[in-house]
Amino acid sequence: MTALPLAGIKVVEIAQNLAGPFAGEILARLGADVVKVERPDGGDDARGWGPPFLADLSSVFHAANASKRSITLDLRSPGAVAWLVEYLGGVDVLVQNLRPGVIEALGLGPERLLAKNPRLVYCSLRTFGRSGPLRLRPGYEPMVQAFAGLMMVNGEEGGPPMRMGTSVLDSGTGMWAALGVLAALVERQRTGRGAVVDTSLFETGLGWLANHFASYRISGTPPVRHRTGSTRLVVFEGFETKNGPVIIAAANDRLFAKLAVALGRPEWATDPRFGTNALRLRHKAALIPEIQTIMLTRTKGEWVDLLDEAGVPCAPIHTFLEVLAHPQTAATGMIQKVPGLDLELMGLPITFDGERPPLRRRAPRLGEHDREIRGGGAP
Repeated sequence: MTALPLAGIKVVEIAQNLAGPFAGEILARLGADVVKVERPDGGDDARGWGPPFLADLSSVFHAANASKRSITLDLRSPGAVAWLVEYLGGVDVLVQNLRPGVIEALGLGPERLLAKNPRLVYCSLRTFGRSGPLRLRPGYEPMVQAFAGLMMVNGEEGGPPMRMGTSVLDSGTGMWAALGVLAALVERQRTGRGAVVDTSLFETGLGWLANHFASYRISGTPPVRHRTGSTRLVVFEGFETKNGPVIIAAANDRLFAKLAVALGRPEWATDPRFGTNALRLRHKAALIPEIQTIMLTRTKGEWVDLLDEAGVPCAPIHTFLEVLAHPQTAATGMIQKVPGLDLELMGLPITFDGERPPLRRRAPRLGEHDREIRGGGAP
């Protein structure tokens, strides 16, 4: 790759925790020069979100802030704000996720900045969105997972609601922000003008409910929790074996017929209870326990081999360590070495002409690039 796609794009990130920094991280990994503006008294709170720590930085901070540069500015100082406004006059993108209302109170709202630099793409990441009764309410991932209804569709039927095992709203909102920025940069090529891009954790949560929402609007039935299964397809879930779980994804009647043969029950394909997906949904309570009983007769490796040979989509449900050790993980090249640090991080899940954007630098120390970027310094 001769040059990364965003080489030459200048980004200022006034963001902390995870969603905003992850948006900046995506842009940095794609080649943008991302300057992270932090408070002099400790900087991004995520620096201290540990243990574990490496080089005095938390693992979360490393993961969301590699390939960036850091400067410190006390934005309570009018002189510091004036310096930043001037600096932003030559910048392509601003990413910010300060507490609602704060950025405007600092004099760094989109109206002022776009008046000075009409080509600026101004991207805000919020908790609940730019309008509505909760627009000024701040928040973190778990509370929005709860508020958006995601916890109530996650977990086992009859069990308690469960938080998703990774920060799907922070990461998802960061991705939407980066996608919006990229779209605005493309539009700027046509019009010469920037844009205001807004997204939020709550809107991302609603977006992840898209399939549930469409099903509800058609059927009138709210979604229910399934441990690993589906509200629409049978057989499409996990089963225990002698030594660990396997997920089976027989997503149509042809695949179910193949599964029935592999399980030694070929008659199921024409059984009046199971012959179509609609029938299997109706009689799921009778079918699934029978499959589970059969699955307990072999190991997960034996079942994966047998089902693969039969043409039935399936996979072992890996532990965290198992997926890291799998040769397919190594083959993707997703795990990348951090320059100058004894650390590996996950790369971007995208390649260009077969090459994955590299990690260009480690996460910065607080204010590490003050002299390089500010020269004599701002007030």
